[in-house]
Amino acid sequence: MGRIDLHVHSTHSDGTFRPSELVDLAYEAGISAFALTDHDTVSGVDEALEAAKRLAKDRANPVRVIPGIEVSAVYGGQEIHILGLNVDHKNAGFLETLKGYEMARDERNEKMAVLLAAQGFDISMEKMREAFPESVLTRAHFARYLKDHSWVASMAEAFDRYLGVGCPCYLPKREITPKEAIWCIRLAGGHPVLAHPPQYKLEKEELEALVRSLKAWGLEGIEAIYSTYSQGQERSMRDLAKKFHLFITGGSDFHGSNKPSIHLGTGLGTLFVPWELLNNIQSMVLT
Repeated sequence: MGRIDLHVHSTHSDGTFRPSELVDLAYEAGISAFALTDHDTVSGVDEALEAAKRLAKDRANPVRVIPGIEVSAVYGGQEIHILGLNVDHKNAGFLETLKGYEMARDERNEKMAVLLAAQGFDISMEKMREAFPESVLTRAHFARYLKDHSWVASMAEAFDRYLGVGCPCYLPKREITPKEAIWCIRLAGGHPVLAHPPQYKLEKEELEALVRSLKAWGLEGIEAIYSTYSQGQERSMRDLAKKFHLFITGGSDFHGSNKPSIHLGTGLGTLFVPWELLNNIQSMVLT
């Protein structure tokens, strides 16, 4: 069946393609299946599933959409991300839990907007929602808003001057523990996967301690194939998964123009996530 991609973002979080556009893009790129894993939300999943159904009526090789999510958590003072693959995106308890996360995030965003306005920017939450009407707003959206209005030259500058840790408009978000994140994903029948472990820059012993704890809480997999991994990093992630009896997944972490060098399905150009990895997720039902 060829290439898949198990880590993809849409406009419902910090990507720049609508969920339906991702289906078309995946088809054009020859991708057989992808997981929509927006940050802390599944609000784009239905649109992607409907687009895939429409495509299947007209194409011999349709794109399969896997409902997913990427939940942000904090471990030892550091943010880590847990992917949830094949979640039941209509599970009431799951959605209620996400709603609680959303309320805390909205409160933080309101305060950041006030801080940015105090810096002299013509910004408010009403203006942010008009600019990004379907998105779960993150610091990346604030950075893009500043860039789009030419108040900064780049999103990186927005983070460096205003939104990064220690900057005048930065606020920490409500800390969700990895145990909570995994519980939330499993509540929806999903498969929890540790996303891009090398990004956390932990020493080998620290990373193994993290994975050991996550496994005790219900972690099932590790993202062993990823756009920016070196061959050595991929090999290390495969070894780590084997050591802790976890399955492996892989994905591009596609965000559209917010990460312009990362392409759907191929990452920096050499990424290949084989269809066979879906066999690692025993209860996965593709739509």
